[in-house]
Amino acid sequence: MAEKALILGASGRFGRNVADAFQAAGWTRRRFDRRTDRLEDAAQGADVIVAGWNPKYQDWAAQVPGQQAQIRRVALANDATVIFPGNVYVFGPDSPMPWGAKSPHLATNPLGMIRRKAEDALRDEGVKTIVLRAGDFLDTEPSGNWFDMMMAKTLPKGRLTYPGRTDAVHAWAYLPDLARAAVALAQKRDSLARFEDVAFPGYTLTGTQMAQALAPVMERPVMARQMSWLPLHLARPFMPMAKHLFEMRYLWNLPHQLSSERFDALLPDFQHTPLQEALSRATAHLPR
Repeated sequence: MAEKALILGASGRFGRNVADAFQAAGWTRRRFDRRTDRLEDAAQGADVIVAGWNPKYQDWAAQVPGQQAQIRRVALANDATVIFPGNVYVFGPDSPMPWGAKSPHLATNPLGMIRRKAEDALRDEGVKTIVLRAGDFLDTEPSGNWFDMMMAKTLPKGRLTYPGRTDAVHAWAYLPDLARAAVALAQKRDSLARFEDVAFPGYTLTGTQMAQALAPVMERPVMARQMSWLPLHLARPFMPMAKHLFEMRYLWNLPHQLSSERFDALLPDFQHTPLQEALSRATAHLPR
């Protein structure tokens, strides 16, 4: 009998990719529809619940605690494993590098604290959990992430618009790879610890290195140029998300990378997509 995965947030970036990956691996997948489904009913018989709900930043404080409590409740009721797409917000600027399962969660800012509390609750309540932690996303289509919304639009002009220091390394994850990793870990769930924290190494690149990798993809020279944050600053009174973008701005200037230690131990044969292939798919919608 095929194993069953319930995908929450299946229309979002992570959820869409992971739903495709579970289907490709032969799982029975169910895309949760908040308009018509009840979570308690949809979760019955699920082996894995993908916690892909991700409200807008300005709604995190009001919505995330309640959503995560629902997920924990139905996961425990069905003895299901939760796949939680973790990020780097929990660490804060003072946690030693590289970031991984053993790194202290030192974030004190609002968004970082919300994520810390969500992960702590999964552990403290004994929910079977795989935290798959990644940096910023590269997707196969425009999906409102930093890369396609802010950085890539100027590539046809030979410019990568970079939100911070172009010499500071930054963690990136190609979503189809991240989704395949989620499925591979789900298939090993019975041999994992009850709470697993797995950093996805992905790509670690400076802005300059990303621009260099994009040049052959775009078939022209590409230079990394720092983005002006002034338009976002001026938009703050009218753009609720803007203050949260400024809250997390430090990550574009703080050199950081994710440890591959636990990931490599669990999935030693995992094949990452070559960087230029991932960038080619992430920019396929742009004119050359």
